[in-house]
Amino acid sequence: MNKSTLATAIIMLSVGVGVGYILFDYENNNTLTTVNAPQQQGAAAGKETPLFYRNAMNPTVTSPVPAKDSMGMDYVPVYAEEKDSNAVMGTVKIDPTVVQNIGVRTSFAKQESMSRTIRASGRVDFDEQKMARLHPKTEGWIETVTVDKTGETVQKNDVLVSIYSPKLVSTQQEYLLALNSLKALEASPFEDVRNGAKTMVDSARERLVLLDVPEHQIKELEKTRKIKKQLHIHTPVAGTVTRIGSRQGQYVTPKTELYMIADLSQVWVYADIYEYELPWIKVGDEVEMTLASVPGKKFKGRLGYIYPYAQSKTRSTKVRVIFDNPDKLLRPDMFAEVNIYSDVKEDAIVIPAQAVIRSGERSQVFVVKEPGKFEPRIVTLGVESSGKVAVISGLSAGEEVVTSAQFMVDSESSLREATEKMLMQTQKKNAEKNKMPAMDMPNVDELKAKEQ
Repeated sequence: MNKSTLATAIIMLSVGVGVGYILFDYENNNTLTTVNAPQQQGAAAGKETPLFYRNAMNPTVTSPVPAKDSMGMDYVPVYAEEKDSNAVMGTVKIDPTVVQNIGVRTSFAKQESMSRTIRASGRVDFDEQKMARLHPKTEGWIETVTVDKTGETVQKNDVLVSIYSPKLVSTQQEYLLALNSLKALEASPFEDVRNGAKTMVDSARERLVLLDVPEHQIKELEKTRKIKKQLHIHTPVAGTVTRIGSRQGQYVTPKTELYMIADLSQVWVYADIYEYELPWIKVGDEVEMTLASVPGKKFKGRLGYIYPYAQSKTRSTKVRVIFDNPDKLLRPDMFAEVNIYSDVKEDAIVIPAQAVIRSGERSQVFVVKEPGKFEPRIVTLGVESSGKVAVISGLSAGEEVVTSAQFMVDSESSLREATEKMLMQTQKKNAEKNKMPAMDMPNVDELKAKEQ
């Protein structure tokens, strides 16, 4: 064998040994990775041997050894992590990058005034205390109509109509006779005669006043001593004419409604309140109203009256709200949206309502203890209004709470809490097992002595 052949053989032998070593090492490492995957993962993460394994879909299901669930998913290993003794159970630690990626936003609890808002639909109506219905005091005929259109605005003592009434004419005649008699008898030496004449004048004049003859026409009668065929009917209030019940030439009686006049400088708004909302409202509460006809404007009013009975069909209770109407923008029979602000709380701890996780049995928020660390906190809530809720207990002013993505944080918190409870149970069982007293073995010599 020459030197070249020997060199070639040596090279081939070296290559064969190297390939065999690589294959053996690959198979050996691959086998270890498959068998000891959880242990190697824990070692790679710098953790100890897993305490137990839990079902990925149901944390309450655990196993002391690696296992698979019904869907073929591997159980997740649980390690004994270092824990802060002061941390609340369920506290979550999340990497700041992950916090940013899942969109966690926060807000601070503030101390401010808070009130409950009750929303209802309302209907604008006349103020019943500022309405006047005019009827004549005697029969007669309408001679002239001064105000002949509804919607007209009138001032107090404006002339509405002129009426001819035989009774009013005879009453004027009686008054003139009484005046003439007083003039003739005022020089009488008998005091009773003079007083009687004066009493007749007063009585006749009072009768004209009671028949709504205006003062200026009575004075004109006294001055001219001429009977007026037409007597004026004046409006006793200022306002808007909403109804006209007579026209020129019409025969009217005291049953005839000549005019209905309403003062629209103030209006009432009726709203229906449900039974469960009644305990929250009271007379004097602040009310805010909006109208579709006046977009962007909010009207301020106050709750004036709560009716003492409920509606039979809707089981709701009617309330009356009072609004000033200087610009006449509020028209009767308009529909409105009413917000009643009641149960005002001064210096309440307020947070956004979206920060609260309501599970039915409890209300919970997540408090930011440090960047990436979120602590679950049970809170007691008060009134809620305009997207904010008052916190009665469980939170202090200035604490930072999670307002978005809190359901993802809550999911992780629930998982951590279940895991911590399992760890506590495992540690408790191990402690009980270590503290179990050893069984006393019987003394052989004492047994023999007893047998003898």
